[in-house]
Amino acid sequence: MTHRQPQRLWDNFIVIYVDLYVSSIINVNEKAQSISTQIKLIIAWGDLKFRWNSWSDYCGIDTVVFPKNVFWTPDIGIVESIKTEFGTKESPYVQLRDSGFLLTYDVLALTTTCKMDLYRFPFDTQICSITLQSSAYLKKDLIIRPLSDAVAATFASRESFEAQGEWELLNIDISKAQATIYWNTLDQLIYQITIKRRPLLYFFNIILPVFFFIVLDVASFFIDTSGSDKLCFKVTLLLSVSVLLLILNDTLPSTADKIPLIGVYCTGIFSLIGLSILETIFVNCLMAKGAESRSLVETTAAVTGCDDSVRDLQSPPDSVKDQNEIQRCLYWIRVARIIDVTFLVIYILTIIVFLSVLVKVWVQ
Repeated sequence: MTHRQPQRLWDNFIVIYVDLYVSSIINVNEKAQSISTQIKLIIAWGDLKFRWNSWSDYCGIDTVVFPKNVFWTPDIGIVESIKTEFGTKESPYVQLRDSGFLLTYDVLALTTTCKMDLYRFPFDTQICSITLQSSAYLKKDLIIRPLSDAVAATFASRESFEAQGEWELLNIDISKAQATIYWNTLDQLIYQITIKRRPLLYFFNIILPVFFFIVLDVASFFIDTSGSDKLCFKVTLLLSVSVLLLILNDTLPSTADKIPLIGVYCTGIFSLIGLSILETIFVNCLMAKGAESRSLVETTAAVTGCDDSVRDLQSPPDSVKDQNEIQRCLYWIRVARIIDVTFLVIYILTIIVFLSVLVKVWVQ
């Protein structure tokens, strides 16, 4: 069946009125840079030949429902759409008002592209656009206008918002634009949806554990250096941070223009713990050198103690040599302790400065 183009309410073009409400945010895919939402789309247009006086002609009937295939309907599409499905099923009806306006109501499940800035993840706010445009009619033939203003669209969307998930709807802005395709100008209506992430999950699962790792690393400086437990403990902390870095790698896109601050945070903590491991290895080497000198002194004393006559004859020289070895042993131990304490002070100051600057930039 062919449909006649509607008799225009204006002389030169058809005006299509659109209302768009966001009822839920189903999924936000940072890797794919896409967002899945459920929206309610209302499209209205006028046709003069369908106007009537509801009170004088039809006993107060002001609204009639007809099958959609009886009327001409505008081809309004979504530019950013990757996948569009009807929330339940496509409505087969059109609502006709006595003013000559026809309305369609559709609930759509949309997956649209959205360029995301993840620099402040998980304390980020994203702006995703839904652009409505006709694919067949030029701007001189068809113009799209909003049925409600941005304040009303935001209020209605918040009232109908169903899912309280990871994302919070802040506001909806409406703007006009036009697209030029092969020297043909098409009219556009853009809905900019601003959403904010709820960071609580990421704070307790990633940020807080990594902070505890660096606190434990500072506490590990008070473990006895003579054993190998301190080094094993630090290596375990380093491996734990690396696991969280792998989790972040699966969440964040690799094509980001700027490195997300959470990546800087985890990598910085990873580097600090790695540096403290190198310092621990160096201090252990110095302590081992001092222990080796002490062991040599004890071995010499045991050998000379086997023969009293020999010990008496060589007592003064060996005594001087033992004293030198003891002094050397104490020297290396003293150097190791000074390095350990100095590094601890610098390490704590570095952590404080690093976290202070990061938090100031991150949560501003």
